[in-house]
Amino acid sequence: MPRFVQCASLDEVRQQIDRVDRELVALIAERGNFVRQAAGFKKTAAEVPAPQRVTQVLARVDALARESGADPVVVAATWRAMIAAFIEAERGAHALLHPPSPQAS
Repeated sequence: MPRFVQCASLDEVRQQIDRVDRELVALIAERGNFVRQAAGFKKTAAEVPAPQRVTQVLARVDALARESGADPVVVAATWRAMIAAFIEAERGAHALLHPPSPQAS
């Protein structure tokens, strides 16, 4: 469950936002590591976008948002942007892991 701190000043609010940002960036880095690993398991570049998985993830985070009191609209917009960026990163990782075969002359 999220921990909600009641702040006594704008400065304290900003310090708490900075703390949360540090935690989020660390979690994004961790998620990125798993995305790079996923690229290794996908045989073709066509597998990278995985629209069914995207739908599952968005449904799951919508439920998590509602259960934790987060704004579902903000969560959905954040995850859509994050997923789009990670798909591009995974495309790059996939291309490095699975370079095209040289064409026979």
